[in-house]
Amino acid sequence: MDTILIVDDEKNYLVVLEALLGPEGYEILTAGRARDALRQIREADVDLLITDMKMPGMSGMELLEEAKKVHPHLPVIMMTAYGTIEMAVEAMKKRASDYITKPFQNEELKLTVKKALENYRLIRENQRLSEELHSRYRYGNIIGKSKPMQEIFDLIGKVSRSKASVLITGASGTGKELIAKAIHYNSPRSDRPFVSINCGALTETLLESELFGHEKGAFTGATAMKKGRFEVADSGTLFLDEVGDMSPSLQVKLLRVLQEMEFERVGGTRTIKVDVRVISASNRKLKEDVGNELFREDLFYRLNVIHIEVPSLTERPEDIPLLVNHFIQKYGEDVNAEGIQVSPEVWKAIYRYTWPGNIRELENVIERAVVLNTDGVIKLEDLPDDFSARPDDLPVERFVPLDAPLQKTLEQIEEKLIRRALEHADNVQAHAAATLGITKSLMQHKMKKYNITV
Repeated sequence: MDTILIVDDEKNYLVVLEALLGPEGYEILTAGRARDALRQIREADVDLLITDMKMPGMSGMELLEEAKKVHPHLPVIMMTAYGTIEMAVEAMKKRASDYITKPFQNEELKLTVKKALENYRLIRENQRLSEELHSRYRYGNIIGKSKPMQEIFDLIGKVSRSKASVLITGASGTGKELIAKAIHYNSPRSDRPFVSINCGALTETLLESELFGHEKGAFTGATAMKKGRFEVADSGTLFLDEVGDMSPSLQVKLLRVLQEMEFERVGGTRTIKVDVRVISASNRKLKEDVGNELFREDLFYRLNVIHIEVPSLTERPEDIPLLVNHFIQKYGEDVNAEGIQVSPEVWKAIYRYTWPGNIRELENVIERAVVLNTDGVIKLEDLPDDFSARPDDLPVERFVPLDAPLQKTLEQIEEKLIRRALEHADNVQAHAAATLGITKSLMQHKMKKYNITV
């Protein structure tokens, strides 16, 4: 329940405002003097301050300034019977949330209060998420509180201590290289090089030269000796991204290096020994490629000593708010825009979208929205056109089999939506219901139906 502190030296206004706002579900505190109000702000958990502008002793403007010293983000609504444009501008300069004049329209006041409290909730949510991002939900630059990500964090902690080869699989954009870096920088090799190469981005000849290096004159254009990635990564870690795209002949050469930890540069005869930990990644199903004779079985088992499967973004919806707020903070700093909020419509669109590009796509979308945003609140028009789809435009064929039983499938989807909304709203049923566009009583009915407790 939100707590509102009302301050006015005219007792009649205190009575009227309490009678008006109390039935709306708010807890009402009152004070006849600004100094009494300031004491309550220091002692009580106040969510909104409504104060008269003109009062004997400490004025409402002075109370605004002192209240902001105690709680910088506390929303303050100024009211006065002596309203002028100049006073309104002055109040806003001192970070008042809004400004109303006496006599006020009841519905207008209720709407102003509701808006101020909603903005305050968003600010507090951002603060909470920011604190979480800097504590238990972070592993290096990896963000996630979902069960699959927590299991990956545990696995990173275990495998980092060894030198065993690790194979990281998952769809494009899921953060495989971040996991590889987390393993390296939490290992005894953390002060040695972390070297990466995309095996699918180079031709066979270039990839061989990049991996093993070449001697001067080894081929046309080889005007000088060049060390390969294995040599550069000596005593450290080599990350082979998209290793499944490597040609069969290079797979043979890679297998030899992994077995013997030695190789010759292209065009050279001298054997070079190295101590390199190899972490590889692929968005392909390598075990299926082995069965189809597209990838060597012996190399697969040499790379796959430890296997980490990274979930897609749709498999970890609990992490979406953390990621969104992380990217807002990251790109907000780049454009000197702090405190950017996300509108409820955008949150719904974000959850509704299927994210084929996973975290990389989410990051690009949020960066775009932050750059395009002009008023501190990300709205639907700040998102790409794909996000303007209506709920009935959802690509159901992507995630629901054609022969799925209708009633059971609908119930499963409904239960997941309710659980996700509750988690995003910190188990505040009214907020979760608002996110889903239903009443609180209907939310409670559905929770009882699916045996959901908070």
